[in-house]
Amino acid sequence: MASPAPFSRFEFMIAWRYLRARRAEGGVSVMTWISLIGITLGVMALIATLAVRAGFRAEFVDTILGANAHSTVYYAPTSVYNDLTEETYVSPGMIEDYDALAKKIAALPGVTRATPVVRGQVMASQNSENNVAEVYGLTLDALKAVPRIADPETGMGNIDDFDKGIAIGSGLARELGVVVGDRVQLISPDGAQTAVGTTPRVESYDVAYVFTAGRYDIDRTRIYMPMPEAQTYFNREGMADEIEIFVQDPEKVDDFTMPLIQTVGERAQVWTWRDASGSFLKALDVEDDVMFIILSILVLIASMNITSGLIMLVKNKGRDIGILRTMGLTEGAVLRVFFLCGAFTGVIGTIAGVVLGVIFALNVDHIMSFVNWFSGGGAWDPAVRGIYELPAKLRGVDIAKAVILSLALSFIVTIFPARRAARMNPVEALRYE
Repeated sequence: MASPAPFSRFEFMIAWRYLRARRAEGGVSVMTWISLIGITLGVMALIATLAVRAGFRAEFVDTILGANAHSTVYYAPTSVYNDLTEETYVSPGMIEDYDALAKKIAALPGVTRATPVVRGQVMASQNSENNVAEVYGLTLDALKAVPRIADPETGMGNIDDFDKGIAIGSGLARELGVVVGDRVQLISPDGAQTAVGTTPRVESYDVAYVFTAGRYDIDRTRIYMPMPEAQTYFNREGMADEIEIFVQDPEKVDDFTMPLIQTVGERAQVWTWRDASGSFLKALDVEDDVMFIILSILVLIASMNITSGLIMLVKNKGRDIGILRTMGLTEGAVLRVFFLCGAFTGVIGTIAGVVLGVIFALNVDHIMSFVNWFSGGGAWDPAVRGIYELPAKLRGVDIAKAVILSLALSFIVTIFPARRAARMNPVEALRYE
């Protein structure tokens, strides 16, 4: 008689009957239920964690690229010798021909735009409240091109009125207690040059626009000022501090470093968004790898319970194994029957874990709101984490990694008890029956 094909229909039928049988009949044990629940929770935790980590990284990078330049070019300070005074002083790295230089940079392949910027730090004051702020001087068209700043859904006021005042972050506006139409006093230590030295410059400006970039540190410290006004305020007449550059693919921004230096000159210094946040992103990558390993160990521990459950099942089904072997069932068929018993547990637990993990990831906002309410608030501090909420991003590759890991571990730990059942001597199994 020909041997049945591997994983025939009757092998699935026997395995499924064993799993459905009551424990009094030698069926599913408590250990099998524990392993099923453990795999479900492990896969759910793995998918939810990977989704949250991916969402956090995507949101963090988006807030960086949505409110900051992909790369910045500026001149390094140089030492200048004065023949008249016979003294050497340091000349700051100002860019005089910034419009022509910006056009040359914008002509490079892969560069979408280049914007001259004046930068400086001030003390913002209003309503007896003070805060340090960083001022960016640029044109209205350049401000409108910044996605996170010019977003009409999050901004307050009319951005077209930018030339009539300044734009400030929502966090700074909240701390100063101002809204659109109020005036804010800006104080800079590098003010007017007088006979007795440099006096602080104090000017008041109307708040024309309030933006929310999505980053706590940006919304709390940043001010945008029209370019001509910023040049006057910071004593930069006819000059700019740096040129901000935006490229088509921000992930490949490092490829533009050498072309930028060759275009601008040897004095050029290039600072990319990866230089500013690269260490934090690397820390996130390391943390992702560590979290994946830890949660994989949890799934492995849950899968090991399948072994315990199958060993108990094999012991309870010794008589059935002996009968099946005397009826002509091969060792391979018996191995596959008990392998399917363990595989069913792994597959069902994995499917349930995927469903629960996806549900968790899709409702992470509601879950965090409940955690905030239950803990009395403060579960998510934007001052520490930089962004205002915990995002989640479901990716097919993350779900596939969790499924493959769970199924692989479940199948591997099933082989040992299944082989033990296949090698059971039918004579020994039926001796005391």
